[in-house]
Amino acid sequence: MTTTKIKKKEKETKDGEYLITYTRHLEKRLRNLETEKQLLDAERLRLEQELHSLRNEIDRLREPPLVSATVIDILDENKGRAIVKSSTGPSFVVNASRKVKNDKLYSGMRVALNQRTFAIMEILPTKLDPFVKGMEVIDGVPDVTYNDIGGLEEQLLEVRETVELPLKKPELFAKIGIDPPKGVLLHGAPGTGKTLVAKAVAHETEASFIRIIGSELVQKFIGEGARLVREIFNLAKEKAPTILFIDELDAIGSQRLKIATSGDREVQRTLMQLLSELDGFESRGDVKIIGATNRVDILDPALLRPGRFDRMIEFQIPNEVERESIFKIHIRKLNIENRDNLNKYIKITEGTTGADIKAICTEAGMFAIRRDSDIIKDEDFLNAIDKVMNKVKNNCIESRLYS
Repeated sequence: MTTTKIKKKEKETKDGEYLITYTRHLEKRLRNLETEKQLLDAERLRLEQELHSLRNEIDRLREPPLVSATVIDILDENKGRAIVKSSTGPSFVVNASRKVKNDKLYSGMRVALNQRTFAIMEILPTKLDPFVKGMEVIDGVPDVTYNDIGGLEEQLLEVRETVELPLKKPELFAKIGIDPPKGVLLHGAPGTGKTLVAKAVAHETEASFIRIIGSELVQKFIGEGARLVREIFNLAKEKAPTILFIDELDAIGSQRLKIATSGDREVQRTLMQLLSELDGFESRGDVKIIGATNRVDILDPALLRPGRFDRMIEFQIPNEVERESIFKIHIRKLNIENRDNLNKYIKITEGTTGADIKAICTEAGMFAIRRDSDIIKDEDFLNAIDKVMNKVKNNCIESRLYS
């Protein structure tokens, strides 16, 4: 083989290797371009979706605002024709949009109207004040049970018959042929256990529990108190079965007078709304009312009549036997040196309430802590009784002076 042929063969080999290398380079570059194209396609798709979303947002913002209204009456259920009262004041006879199902329209519901045609465009959720929502006791239901209440057996029986029994066993009343009592009013001296009984009912029953303090319904602006009462009862109906507890009822339920200031008249409007809700044309359903007050003497007669509060339960100052049961409840967790002195404590605490007895047990523990001791002695109880009884006597004297 000549030198020329050898050189020619070497050149062909180098050219082949170069072509192979260049081909691989092109293939690698092609793969990179394909990957880059996929990334660009994904980015383009993302930008198109974002553009579409922004256009929808612009179209939504360009839509004319809707006017809230309340349905007064349904004229034609098939055509969705109704009378509505708008939030701006006037009432209109309007038609419903095709998006709204006619069978879902009813009197009293809130709807949104087109600003130009006043057609019903959508159904709005029921408006409820956050302040009213906060009155429902959902978490942290009081841990007071019937076993934690002493000396109120008769009162507990009447409350359970009025509130708990109709909710748990309504068939008993149907068999007898009577309507269950609608509500119960707890009245008596401060500290006799009215609120404690309500807490026990809240704990023992499986119903929803809504708690109101009468003074919370006294509002600054005209009509606000009545609106709150109306919304509270609407919430109670939605959450039925419900127990509605109105504490310090005398704050809004005092007797209506001929001579009154503007503030008194607003409280009276709130009272009239409460009277209407307690015994109005609309049925309350499984909503039981518990009222509590220590000034039943100043309550309006219209509030006390049967049909609103069917039972009035008086909480009296506990007698010796009732004080014994109250003492046993409060001292069961105490570290006492001698429990045989309980009868002595019962006899010298005449005229005290359940709250006073609880205060005596607490003060006795505080006297033991002051001595740096972990045992409550007889002298601690005697000092506590003397301290609390002096407060009770002073309160009695003041009440006589101002009565």
